[in-house]
Amino acid sequence: MSTKDFIEKDYYKVLGVPKDATEAEIKKAYRKLARENHPDANKGNVKAEERFKEISEANDVLGDPKKRKEYDDARALFGNGGFRPGPGGAGGSFNFDLGDLFGGGAQGGQGAGGFGGGLGDVFGGLFNRGGAGGPGTRTQPRRGQDIESEVTLSFTEAIEGATVPLRMSSQSPCKACSGTGDKNGTPRVCPTCVGTGQVARGSGGGFSLTDPCPDCKGRGLIAENACEVCKGSGRAKSSRTMQVRIPAGVNDGQRIRLRGKGAPGERGGPAGDLYVVVHVDSHAVFGRKEDNLTVTVPVTFAEAALGGEVRVPTLGGPPVTLKLPPGTPNGRTMRARGKGAVRKDGTRGDLLVTVEVSVPKDLSGKARDALEAYREATAGEDPRADLFQAAKGA
Repeated sequence: MSTKDFIEKDYYKVLGVPKDATEAEIKKAYRKLARENHPDANKGNVKAEERFKEISEANDVLGDPKKRKEYDDARALFGNGGFRPGPGGAGGSFNFDLGDLFGGGAQGGQGAGGFGGGLGDVFGGLFNRGGAGGPGTRTQPRRGQDIESEVTLSFTEAIEGATVPLRMSSQSPCKACSGTGDKNGTPRVCPTCVGTGQVARGSGGGFSLTDPCPDCKGRGLIAENACEVCKGSGRAKSSRTMQVRIPAGVNDGQRIRLRGKGAPGERGGPAGDLYVVVHVDSHAVFGRKEDNLTVTVPVTFAEAALGGEVRVPTLGGPPVTLKLPPGTPNGRTMRARGKGAVRKDGTRGDLLVTVEVSVPKDLSGKARDALEAYREATAGEDPRADLFQAAKGA
């Protein structure tokens, strides 16, 4: 992400939330949009894939309180014209180089126009750039790449939590050249950016923005004798298997962020993050409704009419017994508390039990005689009388 993109992109608009949205509102909006635009649900749809990346980028910033504050501060400072042309210089304006703020400030800690260079700290977490520095600055630590992976869990694993192996491929420091990019291990400082990895460019309005250096690709180093393995990039593709703990109670389509579990950084920089998208298989018996589990239990006509006790299965635990009151209608839902999915606070939701009156296909002679006798005894009752009365009234 370039400085210009960071200032100009409206992540609130991307997620469709107001600027004062709560963390819960941001999370809800992200999940909805991620499900709609996920590549798995839009095979071959390039626009949906780009939209998904844009949504993920917006959530990465707004979903992190620290990054969100940095973003809001930057937008307020630059995006809304925080530095406007003023007195001084030709035509009553001055040139202001944002490179001074992001690690290339003038000596003595003062940028152009007399502004201090300490604002680099505001953006350090988002652009992986250090604080103030000058032409004498050498290579800076470089944050590792973020990695995204997917995992499919059984219904039970999603409810109870599971530790699963993930095989991941990412860019890491090349072992052949120890991450220097030079086969002799002695790269030189890039003369274009003087080792900062950034170059300034004019954007109009009397100030400049910074972009990754095109000559060293933002590394700050150039390999005179390029490593044959990584072709001078200092990075090589590597694969590794990691045991990842998926917390209990995850939902289908949920995206989990594991800080520092992505690709290793360069020159002492921090590792990137690992994002795991969870897919959950369906269950033959149980369903899910938010933090509650659902199950449909068949009962006999006699149990529904006369009442009784019914044993109900639970997920991974012993059965529970529910008491049916006399005259229980078909489709009634009862609740077994604490037998549902695990919540974030460690408590559990409930098991919602829906009653389904089972009608036998074959009746023995005795059972048939009993039902015939029941029909005769209730011949004067019409359960559809109110239905027709209501239809006439409509």
